[in-house]
Amino acid sequence: MQIPLGIIDLLVLIVAMAASVLIGLKVAGKNNSVESYLLGDRNLPWWAILGSIVATETSAATVLSVPGIGYGSTGFAFLQLAFGYMLGRWIVVVFLLPNYLNGNLVSAYEILRRRFGIATTRLASMLFLVTRNLGDGLRLYLAAMVLQQLVGWPIVPSALAIGAVTLLYTYFGGMRSVVWNDCIQLVIYLSGCMVAAILLVSALPEGWTSYREYMDATDKWKWVDLDMSLSKPYTLLAGLIGGTFLSLGSHGTDQIMVQRYLSARSKQHAAAAILLSGVFVFLQFALVLWIGTLLGAFHAQVPLPNGISNDQVFAHYITNYFPTNTGLIGLMLAAILAATMSTLSSSLSSSASSAYSDLWLTALKHSPSEASKMWFTRLATLVFGVLQIAIGIWASTFSNSVVSNALTIAGFSSGVLLGWFFLGLFQPRVGQRAAIAGGAIGLSVLLWIQFLLNRPDQIQISFPWLPCIGSLVTFTAASFLSAIPLFQDKSR
Repeated sequence: MQIPLGIIDLLVLIVAMAASVLIGLKVAGKNNSVESYLLGDRNLPWWAILGSIVATETSAATVLSVPGIGYGSTGFAFLQLAFGYMLGRWIVVVFLLPNYLNGNLVSAYEILRRRFGIATTRLASMLFLVTRNLGDGLRLYLAAMVLQQLVGWPIVPSALAIGAVTLLYTYFGGMRSVVWNDCIQLVIYLSGCMVAAILLVSALPEGWTSYREYMDATDKWKWVDLDMSLSKPYTLLAGLIGGTFLSLGSHGTDQIMVQRYLSARSKQHAAAAILLSGVFVFLQFALVLWIGTLLGAFHAQVPLPNGISNDQVFAHYITNYFPTNTGLIGLMLAAILAATMSTLSSSLSSSASSAYSDLWLTALKHSPSEASKMWFTRLATLVFGVLQIAIGIWASTFSNSVVSNALTIAGFSSGVLLGWFFLGLFQPRVGQRAAIAGGAIGLSVLLWIQFLLNRPDQIQISFPWLPCIGSLVTFTAASFLSAIPLFQDKSR
């Protein structure tokens, strides 16, 4: 069933999206240099960067799928990952942030050039660009698919509209527009989630009492799992170790996050944004998981129709139980779109900065003019925007399993990149050849785990462990190979 989108809901949706874009463009200011366009003149306040970090790592999947985790048997146990996320951010602040702010860097991978050489930097940048744009193109498709399922809008026009609006303010506004839009969109989707929670509580026969009785009966208050199995993703062990490595990879080596740190007014502003974002994400996860458990309490009274999966429960509730033509459905749709657009805009800006710093500048024999730099970064933003829209439309021809596997592969880059950064920090004797070979081995092991090992008749390894395994294999293999003459750089 699709949502009957009334005129008031449609107006709320249009106004929320238009306000986000117009305000973002208004605060962007003049972008007359690459520093301004890609890094906001390195003068953004910590609280804006905090909002941008949280909004960027939140997608439509967070808004719609994480409540499904709370609805199921996992309950609040998902929060154990957030402990690792906070620990990983602390390690980023202590070990990686000082390196990023030591000099006028534009890209995270410039550090690898200092340590290993241009080849490693280019490989790291290409790995980031391929996996980031593949993953975010697929996320654009998933958001368009949500609109198709909820409202009945066709996939192709939905993907074109979401992608084009995001590209518009990113292309013209640059980093300032991206960050301020992220903050606005954060407010939009958090407002939508809070409205949903209030509606669910009011829909229960006895309100909070009904919810407490449901939680007691299902034992969902218990959210710490001491199981040591690698196959279970939501345990304390997986949360502390796997979550730490996930956060190290996503917030320590991914240009989409590092670009924000480089835009901060100071190291202290960047550190505050990183550390507090971990606390904020914990609370955000708690909110969307609470919605999931509220859905469980509601459907304990009102049984779900057959064929509705846990991932679809929240969308089913929005479709069938949200009050129509009051503006609330429009707000919820705006929340879903805001979560997607914040991720996509950050992806476009970070892709442009990585292509500019790691690929284009390193290939030039001369120093380009400021006008040439601006021309390239805007062109790169446009190219990556069109590419992600094309991937989003193309993905409509894929099966669900292909999309799922492609998204998993897109997440593999963090393990390899993290392994390279570990080598740069802790293995001074490892050269470029050994590092590249170690990265190839790390990526091969991750592919083997995903497509050969993780089958019903084999050992199961859950997703929080993949960045940990990828980085440790890369680090260990490169360290071992560095002792072999074939993998030793001639200059060493």
